[in-house]
Amino acid sequence: MIRWRKGEVVRIRREWPGAMELDVALPEGQIRALAYPPLVGSPEVGDDVLLNTTALAMGLGTGGYAMVVAYPNRLPEDPAGPGHLVKARYTPMQATVLGADEQDSPYHEVLREADSVEGMPVVVADLHSALTPILCGMDRSVRAVYVMLDGGALPAWFSMACAQLRELGWLAGVVTVGQAFGGDVEAVTTHTGLLAAKHVLNADVAIVTQGPGNLGTGTKWGFSGVSAGEAVNAAAVLRGRPVAALRVSEGDLRERHIGVSHHSLTAYGRVALAPAQVPVPELPGAFGERVRDQAELLAVRHELVSVPVDGLHEALLECPVRMSTMGRGLEEDLAYFLTSAAAGRHALTLLD
Repeated sequence: MIRWRKGEVVRIRREWPGAMELDVALPEGQIRALAYPPLVGSPEVGDDVLLNTTALAMGLGTGGYAMVVAYPNRLPEDPAGPGHLVKARYTPMQATVLGADEQDSPYHEVLREADSVEGMPVVVADLHSALTPILCGMDRSVRAVYVMLDGGALPAWFSMACAQLRELGWLAGVVTVGQAFGGDVEAVTTHTGLLAAKHVLNADVAIVTQGPGNLGTGTKWGFSGVSAGEAVNAAAVLRGRPVAALRVSEGDLRERHIGVSHHSLTAYGRVALAPAQVPVPELPGAFGERVRDQAELLAVRHELVSVPVDGLHEALLECPVRMSTMGRGLEEDLAYFLTSAAAGRHALTLLD
């Protein structure tokens, strides 16, 4: 189940908050590895390093790194401070964090009684790659908080986009929920994550997606994005205003993802039991008509809202954060990014 290797750090390639990319020499050659200093300490050139090479060996696109498990000759000091919330529970890398909703938290009293996000728009999307274009559709004065689900990467540090968006000020913070960890705020569930976004980080808008990477099996129900439907339910029960961002593609080679993805039709059409607003982008031509026809399948429960996309391509082009989805860049699957940006544009109208 795990492919283990032992090597030597030969180069620090680059780093961003919470993560460092390395070159590691193995007997069979040099490979790329990723270390999370908050978990394992900071690597140095010459360190012996123990690696989990499973994702690398499988050729996973998003997770195509060897992961640093430990520097066996130089272990980090024991952590200090409060926090008894355990994430990645009962795995060899389980970590203790301070949850915003736990008793030792300074926010415990606020969240103990909190029961509503007070009409806050909550934009829900299937893939992590939707986060940046959703923000492109918004005004920079909006205080947006990302609530990261645990369907993809568990450490928020894996996302270079999150680090860049935080540095740019496009994101006011990151809340990691479920088994995910490493956000500015930790929470136990999607519900307390949304409450923390509103009452701890003072969000105007929350954006909910899984972390980078996702799991799909080509079956109707076997994909991690079903959590998007569950997030719609959470937003509604907390008296938020759920906005269901469609996953749309013109560049995917798989028929089940062309136009409106079957992931969106299942998550919003079957899993989401509460009504949401579904922004439908006004895309041109026959493809745009296909998207509108497919979206009509969701009108039984949800409110479809037609959203113009004029100016959104320019906003996406001007974004300083690199965008890609399933290995495709902006121009290779423009419809995907325009649809996500349209969801952000619509969320703005709910703040008036």
